[in-house]
Amino acid sequence: MSRLRLVVLGSAAGGGFPQWNCRCPVCALAWEGDPRVSRRTQTSIAVSADGERWAVINCAPEILSQIQAVPALHPRGGRRHTPVASVLLTNADIDHVAGLLNLREMQPFVLNATPAVHAVLRANSVFDVLAEGVVERREVTLGSTFEPVDGVSAEIFPVPGKIALYLEQGEIAEHGALATDIEGEQTIGVELKAGGARVLFVPGCARMTDALRARLEGADLVLFDGTLFTDDEMVRAGVGTKTGARMGHMAMVGEDGSMAALSDIKVGRKVYVHINNTNPVLVDGSTERAATDRAGWEIARDGMEITL
Repeated sequence: MSRLRLVVLGSAAGGGFPQWNCRCPVCALAWEGDPRVSRRTQTSIAVSADGERWAVINCAPEILSQIQAVPALHPRGGRRHTPVASVLLTNADIDHVAGLLNLREMQPFVLNATPAVHAVLRANSVFDVLAEGVVERREVTLGSTFEPVDGVSAEIFPVPGKIALYLEQGEIAEHGALATDIEGEQTIGVELKAGGARVLFVPGCARMTDALRARLEGADLVLFDGTLFTDDEMVRAGVGTKTGARMGHMAMVGEDGSMAALSDIKVGRKVYVHINNTNPVLVDGSTERAATDRAGWEIARDGMEITL
């Protein structure tokens, strides 16, 4: 009988942890080798029903080191081989698409994304290194069900969010404003099923909706946006001017935070992913980590394996 197998390849938000140019209080601990923190690459997961063929969801810039760290994803047999059958993108953010440039070695796989995200990739000729006729660019639509890898069923659904940072100026020029919590093809969540288990992967979410709440209900596992602990975290840390809301991410705490939003939703396991380098939950033993523990949340780490 097949079972849903999941590996967290990377668990950090854009920039990874520690961020290469940051000495915020949390990053400083990592640079100093403090054992209370662990280095993390940018968020990506891999799923399989048989442990032989895998689908990668989001392709982080560190995809090569992520593959190297997981033996199940190593090539085996023949001169050219990979267990990676497909890649699925949840949006066009740099930390989710840049790794595609490392998968350019004339290796067949399927690249799944919404029409809107495929349009962004087609508009940038650098992604033409994914050779036509080798990499199949497959459009998947909201509400559609497909198999990213044999034995695993996937359905994509809209999640409130915003377009990628590098597209913001064009959006503002065209519409005169930037919407940070629109629902459409630009930001999606993924529902995965195999062996009777149901998993929700939502690495970016600007706000909770009734539709999202209903979808999360009863899931065996939810991997959810854990970018910031508080909405103004980056501002208070002195390393940025944007709030979580401006970036299209719910904070963990607060009246509109994800802890409160999911507190009355029945879920088997709740795991935070896409965790920003400024987030103090990355520090073992911190008061913020204790708060997530009490609320029943786990903090994802690179290499985390879950079988359902």
